[in-house]
Amino acid sequence: MKFRAAVLRSPDTPFTVEEVVLGAGPAPGEILVEIAGCGMCRTDLAVRRSAGRTPLPAVLGHEGAGVVVASGDGPDGAVAVGDHVVLSFDSCGRCRNCRGAAPAHCDSFASLNLFGGRDEHPRRLTDATGGALAPRFFGQSSFAAYALVTARNAVPVDPALPLELLGPLGCSVLTGAGAVLNTFRAGPGDTLAVLGAGAVGLAAVMAATAAGVRTVAVDTRPARLELAERFGAVPLSASKAGLAERIRRRTDGGAQYALDTTASAPLINDALRALRPTGTLGLVARLNTPLALEVGTLDRGRGIRHICEGDAVPGLLVPRLIGLWRAGRLPFDELIRTYPLADVNEAERDCEAGRVVKPVLLPERGDR
Repeated sequence: MKFRAAVLRSPDTPFTVEEVVLGAGPAPGEILVEIAGCGMCRTDLAVRRSAGRTPLPAVLGHEGAGVVVASGDGPDGAVAVGDHVVLSFDSCGRCRNCRGAAPAHCDSFASLNLFGGRDEHPRRLTDATGGALAPRFFGQSSFAAYALVTARNAVPVDPALPLELLGPLGCSVLTGAGAVLNTFRAGPGDTLAVLGAGAVGLAAVMAATAAGVRTVAVDTRPARLELAERFGAVPLSASKAGLAERIRRRTDGGAQYALDTTASAPLINDALRALRPTGTLGLVARLNTPLALEVGTLDRGRGIRHICEGDAVPGLLVPRLIGLWRAGRLPFDELIRTYPLADVNEAERDCEAGRVVKPVLLPERGDR
């Protein structure tokens, strides 16, 4: 099967949109999805800085949504041909954490989503000359007209929904909203500080507003702070001095929860100092340098935990997020700007420059 995909061949070269070849259809437990749209996430772009941890060349993309066009399980499978689906991360379904409803902490998460690829699926996906491509980034590789995925990481949705816009529900919106609703279980009377008003941070702001949580949002960019304020948060500039004290003043003496999306050590320390006693800081961005904590930041019951994919079971949280969106309480679509798949490099430039919060790539009919 031939179709077009955006291929990243090395960390320092642009994406090339080219013909690729899928060597086999879905095996048992797999489905083939015709992609309607795929969000571009910072995790896709971080592959350029991951020092070879993700195999290249590869087809990236892990916020796909589309229509099931073939199934290895036949018509009686959990996901059937014709279903509209949102794709999320992959998980084994067998380890202790998967069985305990914590698939984001699957024992095989790294190999299934980040580090696996060509060697595990030799020649399954190739370029037009037969060169092997890593085919299953986050179980998807959905910067493409089609994606071969496990049925386990597909969530059926109502066919009446705008499918091309739903892909970000599978990762960035899932992560930010899930941190608030799943990890923190925040509700009325709670306070939250969100550091970084990108897609994940703004999804957290929306979910917090929907849950009745008093929220402050921190960023350096005025346009992002304006969005955060529109979605219900008190905006605070990270460029001004005394950030921790300003957060405490806006949260009645300290935030119960803080969510850092920046991986900035100074901001993480500010967030810890802004927590009330027993407060919790959640980290979603990968730390690439040692984190030196300032003296006293973990006193009085304060804690830190890492949050992966919003600690979500996608099949449960994605429908909940769609319900909030339909009720006008999670307007994630206002973050989206769409691009043809052929303009993937323009989308990356706009994302890196902060001109767009959430690019979504749309395969065109000619890509199929």
